[in-house]
Amino acid sequence: MVRSECGRLVGGVEVDEAFIGGVKEGGKRGRGSSKSIVVIAVEVKEPKGFGRVRIRHIPDASSENLQPFICDVIDMSATVMTDGWKGYDGLSKKKYRHERKVLSSSDDPAHVVMPGVHRIASLLKRWILGTHQGSFVPAYLQSYLEEYTFRFNRRTSSSRGLVFRRLIEQAMVTGAVTENDVKFAPLIQFNRS
Repeated sequence: MVRSECGRLVGGVEVDEAFIGGVKEGGKRGRGSSKSIVVIAVEVKEPKGFGRVRIRHIPDASSENLQPFICDVIDMSATVMTDGWKGYDGLSKKKYRHERKVLSSSDDPAHVVMPGVHRIASLLKRWILGTHQGSFVPAYLQSYLEEYTFRFNRRTSSSRGLVFRRLIEQAMVTGAVTENDVKFAPLIQFNRS
């Protein structure tokens, strides 16, 4: 489902992490939880709406994982909008226009300050609950994310037949895929979606 030559995100791009996994009673919330972490980037259209999305499963929310993702999927001309998390420090040194929206200093909830990534995270979690009945294997999460990205980025297509054709074309030009290709490996940098 992945075209290796797909373009990078442009314009205003919101980036944030989300935690995917079941409800665990008494467990930690946020970055200290044992859930799977994904980083989401979404183009924000003016005056409203969202463009394309990119999502990657990462081992942790450190700058070593967040910044390579941004460099892989976001064009240098874009304005990268993030929360105040330290993992995004240093984007200006990489020549990105970086806007921080520190949520703790805002009276607005996170989904109001950064609506794009929170909407995508919500839709992704709902898709996993509906399509996969809330069950997934974390080792294969990146493959699920790529399917979701493919579907989301083609949500406005007026020709379902053309979407199917593009999928078949991609299958014809893609080499054999092994189990190791679809398993999550923290040391592998995914340049997909």
